[in-house]
Amino acid sequence: GKPKTEAQLKKEAKNREKLEKFQKKKEMEEKKNPLPDSYSPQYVEAAWYSWWEKQGYFKPEKSISEPNPRGVFMMCIPPPNVTGSLHLGHALTNAIQDSLTRWHRMRGETTLWNPGCDHAGIATQVVVEKKLMRERGMSRHNLGRDQFIQEVWKWKNEKGDRIYHQLKKLGSSLDWDRACFTMDPKLSYAVQEAFIRLHEDGVIYRSKRLVNWSCTLNSAISDIEVDKKELTGRTLLPVPGYKDKVEFGVLVSFSYKIEGSDEEVIVATTRIETMLGDSAVAVHPADPRYQHLKGKMVLHPFCDRKMPIVFDEFVDVNFGTGAVKITPAHDHNDYEVGNRHNLAFINILDENGLLINVPAPFLGMKRFEARKAVLQALKDRGHFKETKDNPMVVPVCSRSKDIVEPLLKPQWYVDCADMGKQAADSVREGGLKIIPDHHHKTWFNWLDNIRDWCISRQLWWGHRIPAYFVTVNDPSDMDGHYWVSGRTEEAARDKAAKRFNVSTDKITLRQDEDVLDTWFSSGIFPFSIFGWPNETQDLSVFYPGTLLETGHDILFFWVARMVMMGLKLTGKLPFKEVYLHAVVRDAHGRKMSKSLGNVIDPLDVITGISLELQDSNLDPVEVEKAKQGQKSDYPTGIPECGTDALRFALCAYTSQGRDINMDVNRILGYRHFCNKLWNAVKFAMRTLGDNFVPSEKLCGEESVSDRWILSRLCTAVGLCNAGFQAYDFPAITTAIYNFWLYELCDVYLECVKPVFSRAEEDSGSQSQAAVCRQTLFTCLETGLRLLAPIMPFVGEELYQRLPRRRSQDGHPSIHVTPYPETEEVRERFKGLNFIGTLSIINHRACVMLSVICGLRWLSDYRRCVVSSSAGTVRTWTVRWSL
Repeated sequence: GKPKTEAQLKKEAKNREKLEKFQKKKEMEEKKNPLPDSYSPQYVEAAWYSWWEKQGYFKPEKSISEPNPRGVFMMCIPPPNVTGSLHLGHALTNAIQDSLTRWHRMRGETTLWNPGCDHAGIATQVVVEKKLMRERGMSRHNLGRDQFIQEVWKWKNEKGDRIYHQLKKLGSSLDWDRACFTMDPKLSYAVQEAFIRLHEDGVIYRSKRLVNWSCTLNSAISDIEVDKKELTGRTLLPVPGYKDKVEFGVLVSFSYKIEGSDEEVIVATTRIETMLGDSAVAVHPADPRYQHLKGKMVLHPFCDRKMPIVFDEFVDVNFGTGAVKITPAHDHNDYEVGNRHNLAFINILDENGLLINVPAPFLGMKRFEARKAVLQALKDRGHFKETKDNPMVVPVCSRSKDIVEPLLKPQWYVDCADMGKQAADSVREGGLKIIPDHHHKTWFNWLDNIRDWCISRQLWWGHRIPAYFVTVNDPSDMDGHYWVSGRTEEAARDKAAKRFNVSTDKITLRQDEDVLDTWFSSGIFPFSIFGWPNETQDLSVFYPGTLLETGHDILFFWVARMVMMGLKLTGKLPFKEVYLHAVVRDAHGRKMSKSLGNVIDPLDVITGISLELQDSNLDPVEVEKAKQGQKSDYPTGIPECGTDALRFALCAYTSQGRDINMDVNRILGYRHFCNKLWNAVKFAMRTLGDNFVPSEKLCGEESVSDRWILSRLCTAVGLCNAGFQAYDFPAITTAIYNFWLYELCDVYLECVKPVFSRAEEDSGSQSQAAVCRQTLFTCLETGLRLLAPIMPFVGEELYQRLPRRRSQDGHPSIHVTPYPETEEVRERFKGLNFIGTLSIINHRACVMLSVICGLRWLSDYRRCVVSSSAGTVRTWTVRWSL
């Protein structure tokens, strides 16, 4: 290689000096604090994270101006809600992402895992509003917009960093100096710029359409904030603002009279109150029962409204009577029918869920009180036919628990047609890789049939829409109403003045009160965190990113929108690959739910807890159900498992496909595995002795058992690297577990114990013991580096107890040592023959070896023969080749 410069030599000398000081300090601490007898997560995980952070190990290399020949790895965290608290889904996400980050970092790449937090518009506003009402008896309207937003910022500054502290407990090696909040000035500027550019290009437009409306929140909500509650029949549900529960899951049939005859048409509905907004009855064009009614009208029983009978193919002739009431302003299917047939759109609900545009006595009623009143009025007038149970899905707002109403409102929309096609084509053409590829069907189904995206929310907390309603103060221009967007009010005024060719003093502006959907700011997160639209150094180095890792349940809510926004605003894909992990469920396959009492805080798994259901708003029946579930699953609570065991278990669980059924008992099993690691290193430290000096290469005099375990180590290295490259985490955890437990501990250590025993009694056996010590050290040191990305705490603790090779002098932490690679291991083992026969007479090793050979090796190796000899001591002979 090239001769080293003077600066490089000085840097190496300085690193050696720092390491020597660190080693001396460590040796003194170890004499005072020898390795405890058994593994304790609390002991191991107490201080390493703060030390890693202080040393700057989580930051990319200090100079990012020069290209790194090993490449760049960049990944941004799916920003958790500022109101959030960790659950096992977060733990899975972070176990996978941190393991990948640490692996890339150990490979010498310029590595950045960028943290961030989402302002969570609806969730945060609800939390602060409840706090205001509870503590001061005030609503946000009592305070006014500006003061309320100040209260939200106050809450965020006091409580909003909680999830960051929890992430640190999970060992997440994020560059905290780059942490971004979606309401930070840098990100807010990017959001404003994105809206203005898309509005000026005509991609963002304003339209009056049906939206998901929460009467409690007084806001439109996204599909992801709508829970689908499945009912099997008649069910009474609690609704905010109503003292009594409201009936759902029933189908009410009633009749409309045909104008000019005694004939009637019977229709059915699960929302009888919406008949007040009906504007037509629809039948199928091929239904012979209604052919004679073409051109006919039906009469509304409560007003003088005449409604046409329309013929539309969307009607199911086999459902009910084959006739359907049409309420275009309050049903998504009816909305489409209304547009096709040019029907009247009659809005009968205001933003609070009170009836409007209806006749007395229904005017001003709450919508579910009107349900009862309309039903009784139909009975009184002879129009009621029957009520029967009806299985159905009720849309419930996940934030307010209110029943979601389709409501006709003017909103801002993003035209997704072209962007959706580009995003779909990026996967079809191979520019973007989605792993596993069975998610392609969901990706294409959604993007190929994408609907425009409603991005406005009727909230106060969030990015206020930078759009202004224009009024021209000139009587001669009666058509002077227009929307403009602008970075400031002055810029918007200038734009409006040019549009109407008047002076700026003739322009009156009113900024839109609404804020943007949280997913809008999340959609530009991969580049807004680096200062876009400004050309910053971070943007040029770290964008596009390498990988996006998240749960498959937000594939189109977030992932697709990032791809669309990235391509539209930067001309580049925001990342090269998307890895989608499974959704965590409980051990019985049930979705995590507070009502089931099965939501587990990962910190409770880490530290252990005696589970007691906290006071809540659950029904007594649900409380008892939750208690019984907890008692069944955790009769003595959750024992202390530790972060490493939790991370290892979560990575191992990813083999379960789309859903993970989480069993805490399995996590406890990996805590016992950590204890096995602990005991192996403790044994090795006693065996190696105080004066042991590890050699750089093997001597060539290794015994058959030495060569066998080194061959197993070499295989484990290959499997782990292949697993990381393919995002096959079960393959990694299996390789690590098998090597440490079944091969190193259960076989090799049992083989070499007699060697060390003989060396104490026979000086002639000491040379063989010395070779065994070098082999044992190689296995431990390399094995710890293999598991360090997944089990960072125990990996660091045990690594620090081992002596260093000279080649590792400049690496004071295991997380900045090179990750073992097959080439490195082969180079170290160069010249060593890996074909041989191994005989084992230790009884336990014999049993374990028979299990391994029968279940594992035969699938790994072509040449593997097992034989046993009869006698008082069973001898197993294994022939293997690498």
